[in-house]
Amino acid sequence: MLLYEDILTSDEMFSDAFPVKTVDDIVYEVDCQLVTVKAGADVDIGANPSAEEGDEALEEGATQVNNVVYSFRLQQSSFDKKSYLSYLKGYMKAVKAKLAETNPERVEAFEKGAGAYAKKIVANFKDFEFYTGESMNPDGMVALLNYREDGVTPYFTFWKDGLKVIKL
Repeated sequence: MLLYEDILTSDEMFSDAFPVKTVDDIVYEVDCQLVTVKAGADVDIGANPSAEEGDEALEEGATQVNNVVYSFRLQQSSFDKKSYLSYLKGYMKAVKAKLAETNPERVEAFEKGAGAYAKKIVANFKDFEFYTGESMNPDGMVALLNYREDGVTPYFTFWKDGLKVIKL
């Protein structure tokens, strides 16, 4: 199993237990879903009750949560476009500095790819929800939650170069 950790805060962001794909060699997209969690119980992995003739109502004490948010204790945050751009500028600078130390040959590709991807984010800014790692460290990665074209399937976007992969 692979665990993906924020290089700036060491917060665990996600694992390969969730479907992960690389986009433009600059971000990871991680599919997630809403699951039902009961107080003091295991997480329902999201089987479809209607397909099983089950009752779709939530049991008392149960809540619906995003499985990646729940599993990695991600914390919802909020930004307006101006504050996000200000954050992103500082974050990219910090990741670039870290890359310069650990993987200098990757810096140019990161700068180019991150700039292009940031434009996509800004163009669709209203579509995103923002999440930080468990520590809520403002210098760490802000993961972006969006929905696929079907409007129902959630997925996260994580900056590839802002993560280190840990083999468990």
